[in-house]
Amino acid sequence: MNGLVIDADYLLSVLVDLLHIPSPSGRAGPALDFVAQTLIDLGLTPQRTRKGVLLAEWPGRRQDAPRALTAHCDTLGAMVKEIKANGRLKLTRIGGFAWNTVEGESCQVFTQDVRAIQGSLLLTKASSHVYGGDVSELKRTDDTVEVRLDECTASAAETKALGVCVGDFVAFAPRVVVSDAGFIRSRHLDDKAGVACVLAAVKALIAAGQSPTQRTTLHFSHYEEVGHGAAMGFPTDLAELVAVDMAAVGDGQTSDEFSVTICVKDSGGPYHIELTQRLRALAGGRGHPLQDRYLPLLRLGWRGLLAGGRRGAGGADRAGRGRLTQLRTHAHGCADRHRPVDRRVLVFVVGRRWTMDDGRWIVCCCGVCYVWLFFDQ
Repeated sequence: MNGLVIDADYLLSVLVDLLHIPSPSGRAGPALDFVAQTLIDLGLTPQRTRKGVLLAEWPGRRQDAPRALTAHCDTLGAMVKEIKANGRLKLTRIGGFAWNTVEGESCQVFTQDVRAIQGSLLLTKASSHVYGGDVSELKRTDDTVEVRLDECTASAAETKALGVCVGDFVAFAPRVVVSDAGFIRSRHLDDKAGVACVLAAVKALIAAGQSPTQRTTLHFSHYEEVGHGAAMGFPTDLAELVAVDMAAVGDGQTSDEFSVTICVKDSGGPYHIELTQRLRALAGGRGHPLQDRYLPLLRLGWRGLLAGGRRGAGGADRAGRGRLTQLRTHAHGCADRHRPVDRRVLVFVVGRRWTMDDGRWIVCCCGVCYVWLFFDQ
């Protein structure tokens, strides 16, 4: 790994550009197009699966145990569920989030003719001058929030005349801030920070004239927030997978914004002990801060690989011998087919912290050195 230098300006530029591309699950095509062009600029040849997953195969020095990196370009968002009699929009959520985290936020409604109409997400009882204490006491649900469009409309007919209809996607403003201290504050760092880290790591290796030890598939998905982002698109001989994704910080967790975190268990069960130990050794041997953690309320999307293998025919192992491990990191610094079950999966995760006052993530800028560890071993 000698001679590897992270281009922090490149990482930041890619991340900020990607954050400004709206990409809720189901409508992440523009973000995938951006990543595809970035891969082409790096000299790789990306392809799309029928499902729409973006893939690029990167030749390695060996291919006896091929590997893959996966990160997702889709984000949380919403969809128009109903056009109300007053011309405002009732929404249904895409992904799991609380309405209060986007209350009062600017948004875009994407019509079927590819126009973007601006609006705001408000309470149905938004004014304390009118509704008094009800504003604070009102439970935030699908029925008590609505989108007010920045258009002259006061009826369902007028809103429909704008081209808005049920099924239109809604994306919330990211509000990207780059602080003087090197922090990125924005929505949708899950998982666009992970995507940027992967691309910056690839660029660093290419610039140093190096290649990964094993043939490596770069896999960028667009349905992770709804549970099946990394369920397809990997080569049949895949031996290890690194999933680059977020990690949450909260009470009862050992994780923080400045450490590598290995997820030892989520709600679906424990991860592969041998690979977990190997990851600890890799991080510890290079002096990287390390934490272990357990995610009690989250079942991560990569488990679809194991479920797919157990249901598969032929080479699939129905006994469920799958080996799955996740490496989750709080990054700090400058800057279509079912798989057999017998595999190892490790996850590289970009850290984040939820700020309840405005619903944005906070994350330090760069964690690509941990991707290097994977490439070089």
